[in-house]
Amino acid sequence: MTKSDDKRVPVLRFKGFTDEWEQRKLGDLTQKIKSYPISHDAEINTITGTKYIHYGDIHTGKLKRITNEKILPNINDNNYIPLKSGDVIVADASEDYKGIADACVINLMKEHYKIVSGLHTIVFRPNEKLKSDFLYTYFHTPIFKHYGYRVGTGLKVFGITYNNLSNMEIKLPKIDEQNKVDKIINIVTNIITLQQRKLENYLLIKKKLSNIFFNDRIVNKNDLLFEHRVKANQLFISYSKKGFPHLPVLSASQDKGMVFRKDESKNILYTHDNLTNYKLVEPDDFVVHLRSFQGGFAYSDKTGIASPAYKIFKFKNNVAYNSVYWKEKFKSYNFIQLLKKITYGVRDGRSISFSDFLSLYLTFPDIKLQNKIGNVLSKLDTQISDQKEIIKKLENIKQFLLQNMFI
Repeated sequence: MTKSDDKRVPVLRFKGFTDEWEQRKLGDLTQKIKSYPISHDAEINTITGTKYIHYGDIHTGKLKRITNEKILPNINDNNYIPLKSGDVIVADASEDYKGIADACVINLMKEHYKIVSGLHTIVFRPNEKLKSDFLYTYFHTPIFKHYGYRVGTGLKVFGITYNNLSNMEIKLPKIDEQNKVDKIINIVTNIITLQQRKLENYLLIKKKLSNIFFNDRIVNKNDLLFEHRVKANQLFISYSKKGFPHLPVLSASQDKGMVFRKDESKNILYTHDNLTNYKLVEPDDFVVHLRSFQGGFAYSDKTGIASPAYKIFKFKNNVAYNSVYWKEKFKSYNFIQLLKKITYGVRDGRSISFSDFLSLYLTFPDIKLQNKIGNVLSKLDTQISDQKEIIKKLENIKQFLLQNMFI
């Protein structure tokens, strides 16, 4: 690739291409294909030979480059005008500006079913000057998203019309350069997809291991996984130390654990000027918000302070424990289900009594096995974290290409 400062060509360009890009209205480069107000209510389980595309499946990412018709829902035919391979389908309604004009493209080697476009969709069939894959990729560029923000309308639901899109002026190169641009973007996209599947596999492995390690069963003493069974009050003690306003504010979150809440984080959920009554939180402490219990306890690996609404507790001095094992146990499905039995209140605002928690019987292995389990889960967490970082870097590369290979 070469870098260009000419505004009539993109910043990044493949070697050997020197022609200026042509500017044309999208409506002059495409044919509009009819779509129908078909909703999920029309879907049936019977194979009818007719399938359809719903805008919701585009937004969720289920439909991107459609290479397998079998993933599409079945509907009864009603003399619908069918789509063809190469058609680009755009969702014309979204709950936020980010989703305006999300798109998918039909990439089929052979069409085995009749496919039609459903509710809240606009279909473009590119002519010989515009490759469908190039248009599909163009709909994901920051240039196009900015256009969507500008012309999209609505308050609770944002929409974009065919007239908005057909009047949009896009710049495009000749077909051979379009193919190269789309190919490199598609390669990076496929790599991201593969890495995401790898991440999903890691998460699935961890979930299955969690179900094995934390199923609260009692087994024979001769079994390797013999578990102790004692009340929580024999393991944990609550405490409350106040008067540390100079420390960073922490907040409990089931998904993120303990996170910094001042300048170190942008996810500030609340602010409070008087921090004198905030409670000290130290590494290896557990935290739960009793009045808005959301299904689990948070574990802290930092020193800071938490709102007075949180209960802070830790292991008693005479208890041998592995912090990773217990952090994961308190996030496990079986433990969450156990906790839900002692919560009270409405579904979205459930509370928990800490004394009820202390009365629960908890099962766990000896410290040697805790250490082994903790070590396995810790290594998995490292792999999951590394995998997320790989995906993040690849997505940054893709975003860079989308910003610099289009104008």
